[in-house]
Amino acid sequence: MNEEKGWTSEKPLMIVVASGMQPYREYLLRSIGPQFRVHLLHTEEPGWEKPWLDGWTVVPDTCDGPAMAKVAEELHARTPVSGVLCWDEVRIHATAYVAEALGLPGGDPSVLWRLRDKGQCRAALAAAGVPQPASLPVSDLRGALDAAERLGYPVILKPRGMGASLGVIRADDPDALRDGFAFTSSIEIPPSVVYNSPEPYLVEECVTGEEISVDAVVRDGVVSPVYVARKVVGYPPYAEEVGHFVDASDPLLADPELRRVLSDTHAALGVQDGWTHSEFMLTATGPKVIEVNGRLGGDLIPRLGQLATGVDPGLAAASVACGREPELRTSRDQVAGVRFLYVDEDDTAIASAGFPNRLPAAVDEAVTLVAPGAVVSPPPKGTVWGRIAYVTATGASRESCRAALDAAEAAFAYSAR
Repeated sequence: MNEEKGWTSEKPLMIVVASGMQPYREYLLRSIGPQFRVHLLHTEEPGWEKPWLDGWTVVPDTCDGPAMAKVAEELHARTPVSGVLCWDEVRIHATAYVAEALGLPGGDPSVLWRLRDKGQCRAALAAAGVPQPASLPVSDLRGALDAAERLGYPVILKPRGMGASLGVIRADDPDALRDGFAFTSSIEIPPSVVYNSPEPYLVEECVTGEEISVDAVVRDGVVSPVYVARKVVGYPPYAEEVGHFVDASDPLLADPELRRVLSDTHAALGVQDGWTHSEFMLTATGPKVIEVNGRLGGDLIPRLGQLATGVDPGLAAASVACGREPELRTSRDQVAGVRFLYVDEDDTAIASAGFPNRLPAAVDEAVTLVAPGAVVSPPPKGTVWGRIAYVTATGASRESCRAALDAAEAAFAYSAR
C-alpha cells in the first residue's frame, strides 16, 4: 500500500525507514517534518507518525534491504529522493541498500554491516591499531571459558550484533561466566542478523573507567563531534543504561586524544558520510572504543543534545543524509539529563503509574511508559522494555540537573495489582 499527500512544496523528499517507539523517537520526526517531505517505509500503516509525513509505503519487511530498494526506486522515479535516513539499529544495514540504489550518502551496506557486526568492527579496528578492549569471538560456553582464560578475568560477554546493551554481562570468574552465558545466549537474535562466521558471541577484556558516547557528523571522511553523553549504568553485573548526561561545554569535545581516536576509528571502519554514535571507555591509559553505530544515539540522547546545545540532531542527520552541510552552531550552554525508572520486582502487574506530585521547573519531560495491566520487570529480565517511566531535565551543571531528576523520581509513584 502506498499513500502520498501530494504536496507541491519544494522541500526535499526524505525516505525514513521505520519510526521506532513513539516516546523515544517522535521528536526526531517532529523536527524533520517541517523541513523535509518525509516518506516513511513501515510494516504497518502509520498512526502517530502521520502529522509529520508527506506519504508512506507499507512493506512486508523493513529488514529486507533489496526489496525496500525496489520500492524506493519506484518512488524516486516519480519524485526524486534527496536522502535516506534510519535511526533503528536493527534496520540501518537494510537502509544502506536503499541509499545505495539511489546513489545517496550512506549507501555502502558493507560499511554498515561492519558497524553492526561487532566482530568485524573489532577486527577492523585491531588491524588499524585503534585502542580497544581485546576481543575473541566464540560459538559456545566452552569457547567462552577458553577465551576468558586467555584474556584473564573479569571479562565482558556480549552478542555480536545487538544494541541497547542487550545480552551484555560482566563475569568475574568461570561460574559467573557459565551463568552469564545462559543469559546472553537467551537473547533472541533478529532474523536479519546473519554473521559471516559461526561465532555469534564475543568475550572481551573488561576495561574500566567512565563510559561515554559521542554523536558525530561525518562528511567526506571528516568527523565532527556534536555532543558527548556521559552514561549512567546500573544493575551490575548487567550493563543496563539507566541514564545519561549531556553538557554543551563538556571538555571532551575539544580533547585532542579523544578526537584523534574518534577520527582513526571512523577511518578504520570506512565511514565516509552520515551520523554516528560511538561509545568509549575512558580508561587510565586513554579512551578505548567499545562500539560504533551508524545512526543517531538512542535512549533520548539526541534530545538531550538538543536541550543542552540547541543543535537539532534530527535536522542535522537529515541534512547529512541529503549530502548537505548540517547546522551545528550551538545556541545553548547547559546540561541535560535523562533517567529511566523501573519497578522493584520481576513480573509486576501495574495497577497505576504516574507523576501525581508537582515537578521541578527544570524538568523538561516526565513520561509514563506503562498503562494499567502491563506486566514488567527490572533488569536483567526487563531491560529496555522494563522501563516504566523516564524524566528529562536541564540545569546549569550536572549537579543541578541531577537534583531535578532526583526530585522528579521521588514524585513518581506506581502501584501493583
